[in-house]
Order: sequence, then C-alpha cells, then structure tokens
Amino acid sequence: MAEILVDSNVLVYAHDISEPEKQLRALEVLDRLVETDLGVLSAQTLAEFCAVVMRKLPSPLSAEQAYTQIEHFCRVWPILNVTPQVVLEAVRGVRDYQLSFWDAQLWAAARLNNIPTVFSEDFNPGAVIEGGRFVNPFAEDFRAEEWGL
Repeated sequence: MAEILVDSNVLVYAHDISEPEKQLRALEVLDRLVETDLGVLSAQTLAEFCAVVMRKLPSPLSAEQAYTQIEHFCRVWPILNVTPQVVLEAVRGVRDYQLSFWDAQLWAAARLNNIPTVFSEDFNPGAVIEGGRFVNPFAEDFRAEEWGL
C-alpha cells in the first residue's frame, strides 16, 4: 500500500549529474520506494519532472529520453490523477495554509488519496498539515529506515 507521495524534485535529482550527492540519495530513495511498494507519484509530478529535465538541468534530457523515463514511471509506479476535487482542495490549501498552488496541489493529492507522507525538498521539513507530513529526503538527518525503506 502506497504511503509516500514523491514530489518532482526527487525525480529530477535522480537525473541531475550536477548534484552527485543528491542524485545518489534520490536514486536510493526511489529504488527503495519501488522495492517496498510504499511510493506513489502524481500526474502533476510527472508533468513537473518533464518540464524541468528537458529545460533546466545542466545536461537536459531530450524529449525522447524524457518520454522513455515517464513511460517507465507509469509502468512501475502507481500514479494519482489530478481531479477537479484535487484542484479544489489545492485552492483551499492556498487559502488556508498559504501554500503555493503547485505545492498545495501535491498536498491535496496526498490528502484526498490517504497518502500520509510527501517526500519533497520544497516544504518545511517535518511540517504537518491536516495529518499530512512533509519529509525532505535530502536533509542530513533523513534516515530511510525510519520510513520503512
């Protein structure tokens, strides 16, 4: 059962050769999430990943490489859809918790799909919003075994 929603920054670091330490950590975390069946992605995560790896990396992926990687993610990972309910809940997250819209939409997808944890570098480490916990897998104090990895 999926318990951890992975943000796009974790996927991006797995492909970012300019950040070797973060790349290694991202690859380890992603591999363990797949092995343990604890991880899930969202359609938003896939879209953000594609936008970043094709344009913002020092060594960007080609469209063909990005397509192949996203195709792989779709075969290996459960993918959450972005529904009208997720968008509405995201707007509530912006209104009530002053999240950016894209962070709020990630939070909303996790919340509405009963995923208790989001792995992301973008939130305050250890933050909890309505029971949803945010964990930075790149933090020095991150311990994979604490998350069943």
